[in-house]
Parts: sequence; C-alpha cells; structure tokens
Amino acid sequence: MLFQVEMTVNLPVDMPERAAADIKAKEKAYAQEIQNAGEWRHIWRVAGTYSNLSIFDVKDIDRLHEILSGLPLFPYMAIAVKPLVRHPSSVRADDS
Repeated sequence: MLFQVEMTVNLPVDMPERAAADIKAKEKAYAQEIQNAGEWRHIWRVAGTYSNLSIFDVKDIDRLHEILSGLPLFPYMAIAVKPLVRHPSSVRADDS
C-alpha cells in the first residue's frame, strides 16, 4: 500500500544543541535504513520549513504506524497520512 506522509518537526526551543544533534543523527540513520529496505520510497524537503513529504510503500497501515512511531523525532512531529491508490490514467507500471 502506498501512503503520502507529511511530517513537520517541532523541537523544543530549549532542547540543548547536542541533544538535538544526537536525535537528528539517529533519525537520519533510521530513515536511511527504511529507505534502503524499500519501504520509504521517496522523501522531499518542504522548502522553507522543517518538514518533509514522503511516500511509503508498506504492506498495511499497521506497518506504517510501526515505522513512524519508531522515528526518533516522532514525539516532536505533527504527521498527516493519506492513503494512495493507482490512478487509472497513469502510464507508470511501478506506481501501485
């Protein structure tokens, strides 16, 4: 199943710089692991914000929840999820 996920990060303003750097490094490693596994197909930065727009290809919504809740930055995120289905006019074979 494909899902569009928008994640906006809101770190506390009083979070120590070192703690922020550590959690961001853990987030990057985890995100790249999921991308390399093929479940996090695309990720784009939303210009001018601390947010991203991502496409996930997972077996079900439970797996998506497992991935998202495993993100080190999850406690500091606002997340919006939209399920996607193949458009009948699409000429791409790999978009389902």
